Amino acid sequence: MDKKIGVYICSGCEIGESLDIEALAGLASSKYKVPVCKNHPMLCGEEGSSLIRSDIEKEGVNTVVIAACSPREKTNVFSYDPTAISMERINLREHVAWCHTPNDEDTQMLAEDYMRMGIAKAQKMATLEPFSEEINKTILVVGGGITGITSALEAAKAGKDVVLVEKGPELGGWMAKIWKQYPKTPPYLELQETGIDSKIREVKSNTKIRIYTGAKIEKTEGAPGLFDVTISQNGKSETIRVGSIVEATGWQPYDANKLGHLGFGKSPNVVTNIMIEEMASKGKFARPSDGKEAKSVAFIQCAGSRDSNHLPYCSSYCCLTSLKQAAYIREQDSDTKVYILYKDIRTPAQYELFYKKVQEDAGVFLTKGEVVGVSEDSDKNLIIDVDNTLLGDRIQIKADMVVLATGMVPSAGIQVKDLALEEPEGTSDEKKKEEEVPKDFIIPSDILNLSYRQGPELPSLKYGFPDSHYICFPYETRRTGIYAAGCVRQPLDSADCVDDAAGAALKAIQCVELTAQGKAVHPRAGDMSYPELYMSRCTQCKRCTEECPFGMYNEDEKGNPLPNPTRCRRCGICMGSCPERIISFKDYSVDIIGSMVKAIDVPEEDEEKPRVVAFLCENDAYPSMDIVGRKRLSYNPYMRVIPLRCLGNVNIVWIADALSKGIDGVLLIGCKYGDDYQCHYIKGSELASYRMEKIKETLDRLRLESDRIRILELSIDEYDKLPGIFDDFMETIERVGPNPYKGF
Repeated sequence: MDKKIGVYICSGCEIGESLDIEALAGLASSKYKVPVCKNHPMLCGEEGSSLIRSDIEKEGVNTVVIAACSPREKTNVFSYDPTAISMERINLREHVAWCHTPNDEDTQMLAEDYMRMGIAKAQKMATLEPFSEEINKTILVVGGGITGITSALEAAKAGKDVVLVEKGPELGGWMAKIWKQYPKTPPYLELQETGIDSKIREVKSNTKIRIYTGAKIEKTEGAPGLFDVTISQNGKSETIRVGSIVEATGWQPYDANKLGHLGFGKSPNVVTNIMIEEMASKGKFARPSDGKEAKSVAFIQCAGSRDSNHLPYCSSYCCLTSLKQAAYIREQDSDTKVYILYKDIRTPAQYELFYKKVQEDAGVFLTKGEVVGVSEDSDKNLIIDVDNTLLGDRIQIKADMVVLATGMVPSAGIQVKDLALEEPEGTSDEKKKEEEVPKDFIIPSDILNLSYRQGPELPSLKYGFPDSHYICFPYETRRTGIYAAGCVRQPLDSADCVDDAAGAALKAIQCVELTAQGKAVHPRAGDMSYPELYMSRCTQCKRCTEECPFGMYNEDEKGNPLPNPTRCRRCGICMGSCPERIISFKDYSVDIIGSMVKAIDVPEEDEEKPRVVAFLCENDAYPSMDIVGRKRLSYNPYMRVIPLRCLGNVNIVWIADALSKGIDGVLLIGCKYGDDYQCHYIKGSELASYRMEKIKETLDRLRLESDRIRILELSIDEYDKLPGIFDDFMETIERVGPNPYKGF
């Protein structure tokens, strides 16, 4: 079908008062020969939107260019079927009219460049053809504890078929092993039954849930909507197809054998909080050494937690568990003394009420301090030395039994080695310099056994938790369609696990429903595009298969990439990684962005109007620019901004296009990455940083100043820094001088 472009310019929201609208329309009509070009004082109103729809229906317009407000605004108004209509939006309001001098020559030139860039992109875009295959909508839940059971029930209530796989012989997990739980309902004062038995009965009676116990997943092949999962049970294997997966495999207690400095393994009377639950179920708190009832019990908090030599993080449940177990002991025998030695007591929200109740018990002594040692006297009594207490002195406590409040380790990370402390292989500074890209840390567990080129299990965050983006996308892992929930995702108590389970079930349902429509789930929710590969030029370099953060590509025996479109998150990182530029999307490609760069009008050197292209990530940096516009903050008008799906899809050719065009500098701004903040595509900003260093080396060899390229990280709450960043970079460009290719 022939492309027919319609350009629609809004003159509302101060755009008409700041710019020469007729000149913009003339540019579209005369230079680009756009057959339909109209302006309106309020395109987002009923009359304006009807004008566009009328041209689509009656004039055959199939490519719509809207020059108005930010593409992040009025998305419900400017919404067309992407399989029939291509659309590009030009930001004249936030990025031009609201932040630059009205009716100024430089402001008008900026708007005209954006018009050129927008039309150039529209000319190259094609309508989308969503990936279409028969999608299975069954939800697989792995793990039969409170989280897994809840996920299965919630998915079934939503009408989905569910397969629940538990490795143990019975459902229930840790909740089936504890005596009681601390209060989860008002007035948050009394211990409660776990309620796990009724949950187990409910899940067993639900006809939409098929349960496998004593089972193991041997292999998981395929992609969202098309997962083929082989389950072994009782010596037999069965392969089933499912649409998405909830991993709810829970946690294991930190290995107390590593806590010899606290007496574990040296004295039988040093036990763990898990062992106390077993004692509670038997109705007697007896010393393991001689079976005598303990008349004094000391709890040591953060036993191996919040400790750089063990687990650096807080496990969230330990404080309340010790308070609960203190209540166990005191309820059984009011003469027994309980000591709780803590670094900090953490009882958030309404749990504080339970903490206060335990505090009021005269038989419970709480003190803040550092336990420096646990020793044993001749009668097998334990002596605990505590330093830096609230009393200001070192104290000694004598107890019949010591309880270590050990922390949580995700079950996906439990191995012979403590994965929470392991660095990904090859992360030394020397190794990093040698590598093309940073390596992932794949959890070497035995849960999903994925048939993925990048490894059989889920990549983890710093401490071995297989989460993906904890800020914006909880439950997401780096394997699309697989959602982590409960304590395998982060340390949680049972109440939070229930909430987590419902959230993960909802995401799993969202995944199968959107996948069935050929749409991405996150973060570009609803995107129907996906990578297309022109394999005749592929050199089997494997960069796309190695660098995709989400394992979208497998490989054949020759090293050719084998795409799995429903795994794709549409970030385009593979597009930026490919040296042959064979990967593209119908509405986003190396050629499309390169055409936008080439469309910029570069003044002659003697006009002293430098030009800088700024590639901005659409997730943090571009929205930050919108905020700058809404705040009416001004910045240098010589900047030309191009939004990218992710900084990781920057292809080196765009830098070459810009410099050969005579553009004086290139600025790249992506999401922050690391443990405290995260790139929306996990590795995009980091990959861009690695690539840019190599580009700078090349520029230096060509006698082009490497200062002409700068890469930065920005979080959305740092929007106020953007004007300064732009102005500072322009000062650098003025210092290094005009691009020597200008005018050629």
